[in-house]
Amino acid sequence: MSRLQDLGHKIDDREARIGIIGLGYVGLPLAIEFAKEGFRVTGFDLDSEKVRLLTESRSYIEDVPASDVADARAKQRLEATTDFGRLSQMDVINVCVPTPLTKTKDPDMSFIARAVEEIRKRLRGGQLVILGSTTYPGTTHDLFVPILEQSGLECGKDFAVAFAPERIDPANKSFKVRNVPKVVGGESALCTELAVKAYQPIFETVVPVSSSQAAELVKLLENTFRAINIGLANEVALMCHRLGLDVWEVIEAAATKPYGFMKFLPGPGLGGHCIPVDPTYLSWKMKSLNFSARFIELATEINGHMPDHVAERVGDLLNEERLPVNGSRILVLGVAYKPDVSDMRESPALDVIKLLRTKGGNVSFHDPHVAELEFDGSTLKSVDLTDDALGAADIVVIVTDHSSVDYDRVVRLSQRVFDTRNATKGVSGGREKIRKL
Repeated sequence: MSRLQDLGHKIDDREARIGIIGLGYVGLPLAIEFAKEGFRVTGFDLDSEKVRLLTESRSYIEDVPASDVADARAKQRLEATTDFGRLSQMDVINVCVPTPLTKTKDPDMSFIARAVEEIRKRLRGGQLVILGSTTYPGTTHDLFVPILEQSGLECGKDFAVAFAPERIDPANKSFKVRNVPKVVGGESALCTELAVKAYQPIFETVVPVSSSQAAELVKLLENTFRAINIGLANEVALMCHRLGLDVWEVIEAAATKPYGFMKFLPGPGLGGHCIPVDPTYLSWKMKSLNFSARFIELATEINGHMPDHVAERVGDLLNEERLPVNGSRILVLGVAYKPDVSDMRESPALDVIKLLRTKGGNVSFHDPHVAELEFDGSTLKSVDLTDDALGAADIVVIVTDHSSVDYDRVVRLSQRVFDTRNATKGVSGGREKIRKL
């Protein structure tokens, strides 16, 4: 029996040791689900603070209850470490590290490169390595596998490699780790089989595809689809502003069609770790093949302009009251990239605040999930949403529509409100104070 065949039996018997590299929004929920199914899980991270918190049975991810961490720790199924030397003890290694863009909008592969190098140093026969970080098609086959084979071991024979993209949606109450189908593409049929076997205990549905490249493109297609359609919704919002129409009314009415239409909503720009980044990964890859991804480029341009549009609209609304942006008190509600999370990665609120501050605006913010922001060497702290804070602002700008905010109260106490998210849809009074995207 080969060592890879033996690995399959170890997975079936819950004897396989699971390693997770990267204990963030993707890695920690995955680690918890493996632990719940009886696997012994070791999390690896460079951040010693995360390791300390997990060792103390505490959670730093809003979607992962501390009780789940405590239970996994009590059953001795979860541990965390900064010691990558222990990777040699793992049977299945999941790589869940960030894949951001550089300042020049090129893929930043440094986190993946460091992770795969750490694995290569300890690689042994009978291990399965699964890359889950979003990346361009060909990363697993052209970058990941060649580095691992520098160990002298052969992929598909001595060890297995697969790509299985993460589909985490923070704060989503309906779709969590288990009930979102898991796409898996291996470097060989056996690699795919082993990866499917590893994930079947914690995912209700596992979807195998023909190759790692196909799995990589699946993830990019999902989020490119969203980015392009949000771009269309944003362009319609710009059109509606010129036409004097309510874009929210138009979209809601169009969404009553029972076929042929899918509702996407406009906003102040794109944020998060996926939608603003993934289409650019695909576009970058296609440029290397002398192919222009025109839909992606256009949507990126439209979505990227939305913070400028918001800042311009704020200036116009203040101007209607004979107030300049310079010196006006502007209160931004919500700076996280989406409702009910603390994640600020690529949040359009950061661009909106920067633009308004550049114009001289006296900008403050309130966010129930974010305590402070760093801007040009200074720290902005979230202000309490008091009656005085609302009343003193020359304009309140709703950028992120957190569910815990009382928007009736916001409208009642504010002088004027610019709503980029339609958060004030159900507000009963004070409609004359509200302007929307």
